[in-house]
Amino acid sequence: MAGQADDRKPLLSKKIDKFFTGLADAWNFVRRFFQEVFLPPYEFREVIHQCYRIGVESLPLISLTGFIVGIVFTNQSRPSLSEFGATSWLPALIAIAIVRAMGPLVTALIAAGKVGSSIGAEIGSMKVTEQIDAMEVSATNPFKFLVVTRVLATTFMIPILVMYTDFVALMGSFINVNGKELVSLSTFFVQVFDAITFLDVFSSVIKSIVFGFTIGIVGCYKGYHSSKGTEGVGRAANSAVVISMFLIFIEELLALQIVNAIRAM
Repeated sequence: MAGQADDRKPLLSKKIDKFFTGLADAWNFVRRFFQEVFLPPYEFREVIHQCYRIGVESLPLISLTGFIVGIVFTNQSRPSLSEFGATSWLPALIAIAIVRAMGPLVTALIAAGKVGSSIGAEIGSMKVTEQIDAMEVSATNPFKFLVVTRVLATTFMIPILVMYTDFVALMGSFINVNGKELVSLSTFFVQVFDAITFLDVFSSVIKSIVFGFTIGIVGCYKGYHSSKGTEGVGRAANSAVVISMFLIFIEELLALQIVNAIRAM
C-alpha cells in the first residue's frame, strides 16, 4: 500500500503537490497551536524560561544594533535636510522612521536570525534524537511543552524588545544630534513625542506581536518536521530563518498598506 501511495500520479506536479501539502501541514500546525494554548496543563515555568532566553539573552545584540541604527540613520538623513536648512527636523524624522518601521523591522530580523534558528535547531535535534517520541511515551505533551511555550515567549518578548530597540536607537540618534547641533535631551525628546502619534505606537506594537508569532511558529514548525540526520537539523534552522524573514517583509508591507489606509480616513 505504501508503494502504491508513493507511485501515484501527482495532480499537477511533484513540486506543486509538495508545496500545497506543506501549506496544509503548516495550517494544521497553526490550528493545533491555537487549540493547545487554551487547554491545561499550562507550562508557565517553561514560558518564563523561554522569555528569559529570547529576551534577556538577546539584549546585548539588540542594544548594539539599535544604537548603531540610530547613529547611522541620523548621519544619512542630515545631508538631505541640511540642503533645505531643516536640520532641526532631525529628531522628528528619526522618531517617525524608527517607531513606524525601522525599530520593529530591525528587531524582528535580528530575532529571526538568532531566535528562529535556535528554536529550529533545538527542536530539530530533539526530533532527530527521538527525544520528542520519548516525551510522548512519558505522558508529556511535547507539542505544548516545546511549541506552545516557545511561540508564546516570542509573541510576548518581541514587542518588548522592539520598544527597547526604539529607545536605544533614539538615544544613539540623540548623541549624534547633540554632538552636531548641540540639542539638549529635553528638546530632543519633546520633538520626538510631538512627531509620533498613538497610531504609530499602536501599529508598531501590533506588528511586533505578529512578527514574534511568525518567528516562533515558523521555527517550531521547521524543527518539529525536520528530517532525520544532522543535515536535517541544519536545514531546519536555515529554512526557519529564511522563511521567517520572508514572511516578516510580507507582513510589513501589508501592515503599511493597512495603516496608510487608516490615516487616509
